[in-house]
Amino acid sequence: MPATPYAIEFRDVSLAFGDRVILDRVSFSVRYGESKIVMGGSGTGKSTLLRLVLGLLKPDSGQIFIDGEEITDHTEEEMMQVRRNIGMVFQEGALFDSLSVYDNVAYRLREQRVPEDQIEPVVTRMLRFVDLDDAIDKMPNQLSGGMRRRVGIARALVGNPRIILYDEPTAGLDPITARTICELALKLRDLEEVSSIYVTHRLEDIDVLASEYVVRDDFGNVLFEHEGDKLCLINTKFLMLKDGDVIFSGSDEQMRESRDPYIQKFLHQR
Repeated sequence: MPATPYAIEFRDVSLAFGDRVILDRVSFSVRYGESKIVMGGSGTGKSTLLRLVLGLLKPDSGQIFIDGEEITDHTEEEMMQVRRNIGMVFQEGALFDSLSVYDNVAYRLREQRVPEDQIEPVVTRMLRFVDLDDAIDKMPNQLSGGMRRRVGIARALVGNPRIILYDEPTAGLDPITARTICELALKLRDLEEVSSIYVTHRLEDIDVLASEYVVRDDFGNVLFEHEGDKLCLINTKFLMLKDGDVIFSGSDEQMRESRDPYIQKFLHQR
């Protein structure tokens, strides 16, 4: 692991499309094993952060670091190496409709020319992690929206990436299915120590990610516990964007105590 404590770091990053400023000297960091929950209204630059991390966009100014390596001016070939350590969970799952669940999850491994006999155990393990090993032979059009998202998470986990980027992963899902997606994110954070940026506008996601954590009991069972009064989660922080600026960065307790009218309006939008 690099000497830096950060899996992801933005330093004074600015980006504009014509006269429209998307990000204005944005700085933040994500520590190893930490989840950064990014919030804000539509058009505030939330998803733009993810595209910058992946190198799909280049900033106009500032610096971006992944695992201590500056990627700001990386070529596409150099970014392909960086992306090997990053998993991406899209809003709609973004599955290949013509490929089975197995083939969707195996896709990255086949791109890397991994032998087929080594692919099968990886795919099976990833689908078991998201509790979908019984859907291995199904086609995407046979899956519910929540199942498609879970397959997307399984695919993102191939290669054991240490960074996961979530782009509105629960959008459009019913509460029970959305809860399942949040639980998978908690398992990755607390059991696998994966670093992540989690873009969302759903307060229900915020409630789960900010107040619950995962442990294994003596028998290896996964248990979901509540933060309570005696424990404060230190591996989940929040970032609020407005008009290209970071107007809040800190814990959920600090966010809820903020008197900023924009933040309070956001938190009371139910």
